[in-house]
Amino acid sequence: MSTQKLFLGLVTVLLLSNFAASPAVSQRNQSNQTPDQKPRKIKPEPKKVYQDWPKKEVSLIITPEEQKAYDKLATDDEREQFIQTFWRQRDPDPDTEENEYKDGYYERLSYANEHFTSGKPGWMTDRGKIFIKFGKPDEIESHPAGGQYERMSYEGGGTTTTYPFERWFYRYIPGVRSGAEIEFVDPSGTGEYRMARNPDEKDAMLHVPGAGPTLGEILGVETRTDRIAGVGGLGRANYLREQDSPFAIAEFIRDLEKAPEVKRGYFAGTLTGSPRVDNYPLSFDIRADYFRQSDNRVLTAFTIQTDNKELSFHDSGGLQTASLNIFGRITTVADRYVGVFEDSVTTSATLAELTGTKEGKSAYAKAFILEPGRYRVDVLVRDEFSGAAGIKHYGFQVPKYEPDELAASSIVLAAKLESMAGLPAGGPFVIGQTRVVPNLTGVYHRGQPVGVYMQVYNAG
Repeated sequence: MSTQKLFLGLVTVLLLSNFAASPAVSQRNQSNQTPDQKPRKIKPEPKKVYQDWPKKEVSLIITPEEQKAYDKLATDDEREQFIQTFWRQRDPDPDTEENEYKDGYYERLSYANEHFTSGKPGWMTDRGKIFIKFGKPDEIESHPAGGQYERMSYEGGGTTTTYPFERWFYRYIPGVRSGAEIEFVDPSGTGEYRMARNPDEKDAMLHVPGAGPTLGEILGVETRTDRIAGVGGLGRANYLREQDSPFAIAEFIRDLEKAPEVKRGYFAGTLTGSPRVDNYPLSFDIRADYFRQSDNRVLTAFTIQTDNKELSFHDSGGLQTASLNIFGRITTVADRYVGVFEDSVTTSATLAELTGTKEGKSAYAKAFILEPGRYRVDVLVRDEFSGAAGIKHYGFQVPKYEPDELAASSIVLAAKLESMAGLPAGGPFVIGQTRVVPNLTGVYHRGQPVGVYMQVYNAG
């Protein structure tokens, strides 16, 4: 064998030996590595904007379930998609470019930061949180300087001196209560208003012996010590409202701290499903009538009717008044939105007329121009004062009127028929030049006029 061939053979053997030993050497080297030298599996951190979004931007309205789902997302693209879905689910009218809920939320957020800031951002203050979640109160009673205050009867009566405070009143907060009253007190005088847990928190004389007594303390049926300790004496039991009891207040504050209900959530489920409603149902009837406008355009008139005996009447300026909020949404069989309506309706009577009014009914009308086809309307009716609510999913088919065929509109049994000739056109229940108020029950009493309304097409 030549020297050259021997040399090549030795090199080949050495190379094979090194190659065979390399896994063992690699394993030995890895075992000798310290923990700091080993490669780490690092999860990429989301951008700051995505970190702040659930904690700051929407922390007041995001639900615990949504928060858990967001925390599980792995990429910023997934987080961006989640945010878009978050706002879309709250959009009351998805067919428009604007998202009214989102726009209103950021307007309230900006207002809170501008008007309620006091050593911390406005959205972090108690007033800011309530304003952002539930909007502007229906009424605000403000005492910016505090001072002398005549207690309400349910606060114990008597005169005292208070810290600066505000009392906000909401006629109804979905998922919380009707007639929601919230007090904010500024005991330090720095503008830092805090939500009060009881009516005595605004009393600047509470811990001053003998100052600002309640009527119960003056009469000797209640002691200042009991009032400070929150113990109900004989006097307090006579004037304390149920909503001011410690248990009711704790439940009220718990509900206020939850993420607010989303209006579209009332329509969860299908036409035949089980919608989510309150424990206090409000019954109502709904009807759709059809009147031809052109070959492919039909006036669809909806009538919603409630029994007045189910409504809650309250004194308002000397009149007994009941108020209803009515919300409706029309969709096609493909679940495409074609119309939305939302109105407040009131029924009023004098005290002498109240008994007779409660035996009657209240009706509401809304009309849309629709093309022939199948649709569904989801309707929510809520009593503003009692919070009682009802919901119905009503399926209907808009008929097609052929241009040269004899046809008729819906036949309407009316509770009232009035000619509007010579009067301004338009208004609820007006069809052409006639005001038609349907009687949805079809029941008439002796002596009551019976109205029948119908249009006939191509009779010639």
